[in-house]
Amino acid sequence: MAVDRLLPTDEARALIELTRDVADKELATRVDEHERSETYPEGLFATLGETGLLGLPYPEALGGGGQPYEVYLQVLEELAARWAAVAVAVSVHGLSCFPVATFGTTEQQEQWLPRMLAGELIGGYSLSEPQAGSDAAALRCRAEPDDDGNYRITGEKAWITHGGKADFYALFARTGEGSRGVSCFLAPGSADGLTFGKPEEKMGLHGIPTTSATWDGAVLEGDRRIGDEGQGLPIAFAALDSGRLGIAACATGLAQAALDAAVDYANERQTFGKKIVDHQGLGFVLADMAAAVDSARATYLDAARRRDAGVDYGRQASVAKLVATDAAMKVTTDAVQVFGGYGYTRDFPVERYMREAKIMQIFEGTNQIQRLVISRHFAR
Repeated sequence: MAVDRLLPTDEARALIELTRDVADKELATRVDEHERSETYPEGLFATLGETGLLGLPYPEALGGGGQPYEVYLQVLEELAARWAAVAVAVSVHGLSCFPVATFGTTEQQEQWLPRMLAGELIGGYSLSEPQAGSDAAALRCRAEPDDDGNYRITGEKAWITHGGKADFYALFARTGEGSRGVSCFLAPGSADGLTFGKPEEKMGLHGIPTTSATWDGAVLEGDRRIGDEGQGLPIAFAALDSGRLGIAACATGLAQAALDAAVDYANERQTFGKKIVDHQGLGFVLADMAAAVDSARATYLDAARRRDAGVDYGRQASVAKLVATDAAMKVTTDAVQVFGGYGYTRDFPVERYMREAKIMQIFEGTNQIQRLVISRHFAR
């Protein structure tokens, strides 16, 4: 069912209608095929770029859509309700554009952003390493400056969404020691000396690859460093605040899809001479699912409105990510229960929804890390 949304403008309402139309035609019709066969949807992101959905939260002056985050996240939610893997990749693309859009020079922005925000170039985010996930300050991949003002990149990266498929990566590598020794780079996906591992065999989100990467002395020109040397972790963490909101929106869309499927089934299936939705025990389960979805949506929208207002929203972003992804795990699990034995089969999508929800509690900072971030705000 279509979510009844409170949107700030007529333009936003038209954008949501456009998103629903594109998602129904391009995502909902392809998701089963690619998730079952674990194949990449070639050409899909070009289509999303042509419709203007890949640069929405960035200023029009930079080539973006000029939409507030409040609206952009609801677009992500609509995409996720049809195909979670694609919505996550769209969120990661936006995350990978953030360093250039926010910390890049005017020359860097003019050179790269128009094609990035138009979706002509698709991005990935390369922060994590095999031994440095939640502890980003422990990363070891190095960027050694040479006499020509370039950087030679050596090391391993892990858990890269769109790895091997993206055209560019927001890459974080060590240029010094300690937490102030990390720098940010805009790295081309075709760099000599960059190779990708076999896609991870994941529980869900099969349509978009997640890979490791090896940098074997690849040379990046000096103008591909974004921000100052040693500014990498502040850039990464600022980007992740926005990225956590993206994942919260994706999780909410996934939970909404599970709720819709459960409600439809409960209105069709009959036991003991009446529809199962009319059994109080089942009706209460659906009510709790609906309350969890509505709460998740309200939580991420509150954080987004704070971001749009230019006030601090870091704690609220962590709360939104925590609440929405825990809700998605609970709602998708309950949806399987509503379907009974059929929910445990691949005849219905709810088993996929449950598998997809689990990773959302893990990436963009585990929910245990979100609790740590939230508690530290109180300590201040």
